[in-house]
Amino acid sequence: MQSSALTPNQYIAELPEDRKAIIEKLRKVVIDNIPSGFVEEMGYGMLGYVVPHSLYPKGYHCNPKDPLPFFGMASQKNTVNIYHMGVYADPKLHDWFVAEYPKYCKSKLDMGKSCIRFKKLDEIPYDLIGELVAKMTVEQWIELYEVSFNKK
Repeated sequence: MQSSALTPNQYIAELPEDRKAIIEKLRKVVIDNIPSGFVEEMGYGMLGYVVPHSLYPKGYHCNPKDPLPFFGMASQKNTVNIYHMGVYADPKLHDWFVAEYPKYCKSKLDMGKSCIRFKKLDEIPYDLIGELVAKMTVEQWIELYEVSFNKK
């Protein structure tokens, strides 16, 4: 369910009523906690936070015209998903998140490489997500990205 919205506000406005408050709260948590330098924009049909070309001119290796993605959120048919590239690239951050998750949620963690899916929308661990996005600066993400993905 990719959105064709051009702005984060348009994305939220187009959501079903039961999802608006959830995505707005999630967005506020991210904005309040993400280190400076990341920029909010629409990308890949979801709300995202990226390293702009002004800080990382190489862009994303999959498509250098795109800024370097870091974090995203999307309202899907049956879930709300977050995508954190640092969790995918940094085993220590991944292990920290997996260990912390049960302290915040009763439900089992549903996680792919960078995707964390929330089926029980009343159990989204907003405080934990705030901690997660705060753990990596733009500089740290660029350095990790260079080592992990951009082999050129």
